[in-house]
Amino acid sequence: MARKHEQEAVTRRSYAFEMRADESENGKVIEGVPIVFDQPTHIRDLWTGEDYIEMITRKALDNTDLSDVCLFVNHEMDKIPLARSRRGKGTLSLDVTDEGVKMRAVLDTEHNPEASALYSAVSRGDIAGMSFCFRVRGDHWQDLETDHPLRIIDDISIIHEVSAVTDPAYPQTSISARSSEETESPLAEARARLTASKESDAEALMLEKAKIKVKSWI
Repeated sequence: MARKHEQEAVTRRSYAFEMRADESENGKVIEGVPIVFDQPTHIRDLWTGEDYIEMITRKALDNTDLSDVCLFVNHEMDKIPLARSRRGKGTLSLDVTDEGVKMRAVLDTEHNPEASALYSAVSRGDIAGMSFCFRVRGDHWQDLETDHPLRIIDDISIIHEVSAVTDPAYPQTSISARSSEETESPLAEARARLTASKESDAEALMLEKAKIKVKSWI
């Protein structure tokens, strides 16, 4: 049986925050920040051309499934993970703080050429951004009728993976490359719900006026 959050649309977000490479007693280590909280980010939807502001709240990860998260480069999920956290253990660790999610990965640079290449690229500063793949379970909108609506994500159901990315967006800008399973952008869906709500309110108002008119005749 499919888990509930498997019916939710997959989303990716990228950030150009610094990654760091270091050595420890366990081997070569990279650290980064794939998720940030309470920072408004400009989203440009490549499918619809719509623009909006998005913000992930601190409580969005209160009930998030972090039981199995992998580290990739550029979301290449068909390749072998470079690190992995399973039930909080493994070569990848995720630390949820008040500012965001910090990542620490121990890489096997001796036996995995791709891990070695990633460590080298981070060390040189050639790769300096991170992204993550997730599913939204709960959000709400503000200023839907303006040119700059705000989407507030307050419940992420699952994080599938985090990636070191070669071409991240700026911290205040992100490009949304939605999966093919999504038929509408979140903004389009929110505006459709707003329109339906207004139409429902208008019908209810007309019904009340009709009732008042009938009563006046009696």
